[in-house]
Amino acid sequence: MISFQVDSHRFHYRAAAVVLDAGQLLLHRLQGDEFWALPGGRVNSGESAAEALAREFNEELGTTVLCGALACTGENFFKYLGEPHHEIGLYFYARLPIGSPLLEKAGTHLGTEGDKRLEFRWFAMQELLDLDMRPQALKAGITAGSLPNHFVQRD
Repeated sequence: MISFQVDSHRFHYRAAAVVLDAGQLLLHRLQGDEFWALPGGRVNSGESAAEALAREFNEELGTTVLCGALACTGENFFKYLGEPHHEIGLYFYARLPIGSPLLEKAGTHLGTEGDKRLEFRWFAMQELLDLDMRPQALKAGITAGSLPNHFVQRD
């Protein structure tokens, strides 16, 4: 995975999915985290961002995802567990295949990332307004119905 320490920041190259279905958005978080994010993960060396997205869904949930057009790009600067991070993110429109158990909107779907537990959940657009979703620029664009081509987020 493309993630390394540079000076004071941990750098990541990440791909994530904007999965919209029946007016709801799929989000995920590590169990114990207070915030939600678009599902995805870090890109490996020699791997395209779309390939990384497909791999991440398979590894974390055992399902496929159909990656579509690039929705936006982002430069995200944030602190996580007290450590500063610098992330370059590619966000793709994506959809789940017909019959995917992940299409069930009720409840929480559980996944894993290594030895960590992940929660996947669908949220109606109205619910996003009061939800701690990061990066905030993505939340603002999704709820407004228009993602920016590019954003820079500094938390």
